[in-house]
Parts: sequence; C-alpha cells; structure tokens
Amino acid sequence: MARVAGVDLPREKRGEVAVTYIYGLGRSTARRILLRATVDPSKRVKAWTEEEVARIREIIEREFKVEGDLRRDVSMNVKRLMDIGTYRGIRHRRGLPVRGQRTHTNARTRKGPKRGVQVKKKTTAAPSAPTPAAAAAPKKAGA
Repeated sequence: MARVAGVDLPREKRGEVAVTYIYGLGRSTARRILLRATVDPSKRVKAWTEEEVARIREIIEREFKVEGDLRRDVSMNVKRLMDIGTYRGIRHRRGLPVRGQRTHTNARTRKGPKRGVQVKKKTTAAPSAPTPAAAAAPKKAGA
C-alpha cells in the first residue's frame, strides 16, 4: 500500500484517481503530478515501484499544501472572517449558506434537519374524578 502525505492510497485504483484521495488534490492536479513524476496515470497503485512512490511523495511535499496544513489554513481563514465580523464570517458563525444561496426553502445541508413548529394543546378541564365516598356508594336499581 502506497502511503503519500499521510494517506494510504487504495491499491486497486488507477493512479490518477488514487492521488485524489489526498485532501487538496483534484483530478487535474493528480494527473499533472503523475506526469511530472513520469508515472503512467492509468497504472494501478499496486503496480507502482518504491521509486515511483518516492518521486510522487517528493513532488507533493515540495509543491503543494495538502492534508493537515491545508485544513488548518482554511479553518484559520474562516476564523479570521468570523473574528473581524464580516458578512461571510457572520454566516459561518450562524451556520447559514455563505455564498448567496436562498434560505427561505432549501439550505438543508447548512441548516440541518427541519425543526417543526411545536404546537401545544390547550389543557381542557379534565372531568373531575369521583370522590372515594361516591365511588363506594351502591347504585340504585331502576334509576
């Protein structure tokens, strides 16, 4: 199993697809990395040699910000927006869509599942329970 940037790449996938399992690398970037490392993009990961894995790992570490570093940068950018109180930061803080989408309907991914309106029933006067003396009194026949 090839381990690149702290991620175990799936052995049965083509190299071009397997490299996209690394956070921050998409399909076109993966293709570019493999071509620079002189690895056939259609070659399966299990067929890679240690030398090819080392070349790919070296290119990614040298030229790209991936995984933990990239996640940290993104979260720090969002935190900065929230701290300075921009419109986008406020939307992030409230958990609402940030990029101008409507919220009257839809936006369920950001807002979470619907919370229905709570309808309280009016408490009606319950029929009074019979007193113990009335419950013990025998009923008259014929009445």
